[in-house]
Amino acid sequence: MPTKSRAAILVEPNSPLVVDEVTFPDPGPGQVLVKLFASGICHSQLHQIHRTPETAHSGTHAQYPTLLGHEATGVVAATGPDVEHVREGDHVITTWVDRALEEGAPPRARTEAQWNGMSVNVGGATWTEHTLISERMVVPMSKDVATDVTSIIGCAVLTGSGVIMNTLDVGIADSVAVFGAGGVGLCALAAAQVAGAYPIIAVDLSDEKLEFAQRFGATHTVNASDGDPVEAIRILTDGGVEFAIDAIGAPSTQEQILHAARPGVVGLRKGGTACLVGAVQTQGRIDVEELRISQRTYTGTRGSASRPDRDFPIYLRWFQEGKLDLNGMVTKRYTLDQINDAVDDLTAGRITGRSIIVYD
Repeated sequence: MPTKSRAAILVEPNSPLVVDEVTFPDPGPGQVLVKLFASGICHSQLHQIHRTPETAHSGTHAQYPTLLGHEATGVVAATGPDVEHVREGDHVITTWVDRALEEGAPPRARTEAQWNGMSVNVGGATWTEHTLISERMVVPMSKDVATDVTSIIGCAVLTGSGVIMNTLDVGIADSVAVFGAGGVGLCALAAAQVAGAYPIIAVDLSDEKLEFAQRFGATHTVNASDGDPVEAIRILTDGGVEFAIDAIGAPSTQEQILHAARPGVVGLRKGGTACLVGAVQTQGRIDVEELRISQRTYTGTRGSASRPDRDFPIYLRWFQEGKLDLNGMVTKRYTLDQINDAVDDLTAGRITGRSIIVYD
């Protein structure tokens, strides 16, 4: 039978979220209904909330009303036909990346709920007590693992740690600079430490966030408000880093990572790699002639080449071994009724680390 659930609904852009009851249909083929334990509050959701004509190019075409959120933990409440890798009662992590996507896989079916006689776009949303989601976006987890802080594995860890382990394949003694010490940036720093990178440089505008970043692997910090961060990185590394990562996506950081990567030498070695990870709302300008002459590589990633079936067990093991301090990374918790406070706090830069919603 259909499931009623309280959810945070974005009725239209640039408006407060409405917390109200929605109704999910029974799971269809390849779908699971998940009762959520906790959900991460990702900065990328702010782009969807604060949408303007200038930023509407980013991502897919928006449909309203809609539910938000895309990283969570929960327990499987029901399964539809053809679901074999999880069963009712299993603890799971939900994510926005196919758990093991195969070439030629059919597109996932669009999921909708009902609210006040209207269809509401779901899309695997997690700012809701339940979610109806494709089984391809659900990864099982052991019942002996904490279910609150692990909710951020589905995006923050997947993206930040994934760019180190998968996209860039960072290794021992590789130098790394991460621009942005938010949730994704902190996960990148932590994974760089696990990989044996050195030095690991955190770049941000806040001394508080930079001090916090040292708890997660940063060996050096650069406050970009105190001067040119590129020059500071060049001084620290005698010319630039092997890997420069933009976990913000601002025009300035899009450009800075190119120059923070070390230049190559003709006939001797190629230059370093700049990687854009943060969601872009306003596009910067990349000097392609500088890119050519310096022999650097500029790349980007969405999802960090992750395969959740393969990667999530690794991140859970890091968490259990103390290599990925999710307890320390999650610094603020909210109830669903406090969702607009949570959005305001994140928008105003009052969150250090990552914030989450915790459900009963």
